[in-house]
Amino acid sequence: MTAPGPAHEEEVLGKAYDARLVRRMLPYVAPQARWIALSVTLMFVVIGAQLLQPYLIKLLFDVFIPRADRAGIAALALVYIAATTVELLARYGQLYSMELTGQNVILHLRDRLFRHLNALDSSFFDRHPVGRLMTRVTTDIESLADLFSSGVVSLLGDSVKLIAIVVILWWLNWRLACVTFAMTPFLFLLSVLLRGRIRRSYRDVRRRIARINAYLQESISGMLLVQLFRRGEVNRREFDAINGEHRDAELRSVVYESSFSAIIELVGNVAIALIVWYGGREMVRGVLTFGTLVAFLNYTSRFFGPIQDLSGFYAVLQAAMASLERIFALLDERPAITSNPLPAALPERARGRIDFQDVRFAYRDGEEVLHGIGVRVEPGEKIAIVGATGSGKTTLIKLLIRLYDPTSGAIRLDGRDIRTLPLPWLRRQVGVVQQDHFLFTGTIASNIAFGHPDLPRERIEVAARLVHADRFVRGLPKGYDEEVRERGNNLSVGQKQLLSFARALAYDPAVLVLDEATSSVDTETEILIQDALRLLLEGRTSIVIAHRLSTIVGADRILVFHHGRIVEEGTHRALLQARGIYHRLYQLQFGLETETSGPLPLAAPEIST
Repeated sequence: MTAPGPAHEEEVLGKAYDARLVRRMLPYVAPQARWIALSVTLMFVVIGAQLLQPYLIKLLFDVFIPRADRAGIAALALVYIAATTVELLARYGQLYSMELTGQNVILHLRDRLFRHLNALDSSFFDRHPVGRLMTRVTTDIESLADLFSSGVVSLLGDSVKLIAIVVILWWLNWRLACVTFAMTPFLFLLSVLLRGRIRRSYRDVRRRIARINAYLQESISGMLLVQLFRRGEVNRREFDAINGEHRDAELRSVVYESSFSAIIELVGNVAIALIVWYGGREMVRGVLTFGTLVAFLNYTSRFFGPIQDLSGFYAVLQAAMASLERIFALLDERPAITSNPLPAALPERARGRIDFQDVRFAYRDGEEVLHGIGVRVEPGEKIAIVGATGSGKTTLIKLLIRLYDPTSGAIRLDGRDIRTLPLPWLRRQVGVVQQDHFLFTGTIASNIAFGHPDLPRERIEVAARLVHADRFVRGLPKGYDEEVRERGNNLSVGQKQLLSFARALAYDPAVLVLDEATSSVDTETEILIQDALRLLLEGRTSIVIAHRLSTIVGADRILVFHHGRIVEEGTHRALLQARGIYHRLYQLQFGLETETSGPLPLAAPEIST
């Protein structure tokens, strides 16, 4: 395993503002219109309360103190406290309503994204690493929260506040206002110069965090192999390098943003110093009151705050646009496998006749994996498929359950092309027990009833009992309510296999596929599995893919795959007598000595049919 190269890095696309993306967000934002309206209303209340406070100070020094009006001073203090209280309460309500809006939008968008991922076909997941998809659903979605909590409404509020302060300062004293605004062009020039660097540094940060996510997902998923091959130290160095690059990118971003913030602070202080210098001279001349000077200082300190917030909003907006670009790019992915509506005449349960008609398939152009597969499986028939790794056995099953569609040819279930059938109905008819017995976090019972959450507990226990899983389940501290850790790590391989068989039996499909489902178990467990197989295969069409030939010697027919073609077909005994590929496979497994005539003895008990 190596660190992800440039080809695997997250590409951050998009503009600082993209109206097309904003329009696509509207369906998610529109249902929150009432909360947005409340937030905007409260924002104006906050602005009004904030801008009133410096003017009250002006009245104190220019009106009430010169008159020695104690009652007026007390009333003014009460008004000031009331304005402050209104500001705090309105700010609380405004922030809460805006945060609630953002979280509701994120809730629905993340749910939409997850449902879309569930609808995509297997070829999509072959092309996209899991870590990158996790970034879409987590980091990218979360970046939109800032857009709502400290973004859109704050942008409007800061803009309104700036305009209001400019008007008030101009109204109070236009000469002193000109002195205050003398530094503003410098700020805009600085913003233009630093904006590009801030944007590039942000892109670099996003790219680095995507690499961390991808590397972590791969490393943790393959931890057993990492430890087995003593690669922990190498992985640690690779991760340190990736993590260090992310830290450096973050620091560069902090340097630019902190520099801009510090310069704004400096400019604000210079502006205040100019006001003190010019205002002091005007007071000495008697053309400016002390209260006006104090109000100017208060308003000026409130003027540069929104400018600093607006500079931060650019980074928030850039983050949101880049995330939206990737989120909507994922939502624009169309599944190659689509489901048709349920025909009125479709039975609840299929009979189980399967026809593979000249089926060809290639994962990539020019690299055909299956070459004209043609075979019919009758209802209730037990078919076994054997062959070397990479001969196309599992691919055929993926086509049967429409994880992929054939490049050419057709697969029919009970005479109907499976491409015309609804996917839920088709996959309800075909149950698959895989070699990788995947269990989900939850209870033993929920894993057996997977896909049927309303399955009665009695059926769950009956299914477990019939496949001999009940004995070990009842030995667990909580029995069927025992929690299953991630991927079933608290259970043995054999126990997970038995639970997979119980799940298939509870699912009760018309067609059952066992894809290397009996590999890697001890002899005692294999005996239990063989007995469970008799129950699983009874009364239903079944296709068994196996390297372990002892599990398929009693099949009605055995198909031998070789380089994507069926090269041999027949019963176990007939294929041994033919002395072809199947005969060689059997020799390799059981070490039989070749005889010049007569059938070879069976080395394993037959499965009852």
